[in-house]
Amino acid sequence: MRIAIGCDEAAYCLKVEIIKHLENRANLEIVDFGAMAGDVVLYPDVAYTVADAVAGGAFDRGILFCGTGIGMAICANKVPGIRAAVCHDPFSAERSRKSNNAQILCMGERVIGVELAKYIVDIWMNCDFAGGGSAPKVERIQELEQEHLRSFHEAEVL
Repeated sequence: MRIAIGCDEAAYCLKVEIIKHLENRANLEIVDFGAMAGDVVLYPDVAYTVADAVAGGAFDRGILFCGTGIGMAICANKVPGIRAAVCHDPFSAERSRKSNNAQILCMGERVIGVELAKYIVDIWMNCDFAGGGSAPKVERIQELEQEHLRSFHEAEVL
């Protein structure tokens, strides 16, 4: 499995700890999209780059960190095909995968401790989309996204 990871300067320390934690897993390739130590970046740029790489199929999933996780999720969700979720508790992490098929996990360094973040990442990494009653809802999200994109492109042509 290929994982794209990124952060802004507000969450650099948490990102480093999660990368160390994930490096112990077999069959996992991690690519760090920054920020690097000392960098000051605009989190939308990092979020967009990671989300675009996941949406394009170069990565199976992504993990994004900022101060709260909220800004990263908002930006990542602007990329067509992406479902990013802010998760600071185990149940949300599990449901984001099993019910919503989220490909990107977002967390905030100012919100969550390192050990809980590791636990949440483990849960999120070990869950797959369960389908079932949630499948029509995820399909509807995708349909609405496509309808919006078609409307947007039709408006551009006019």
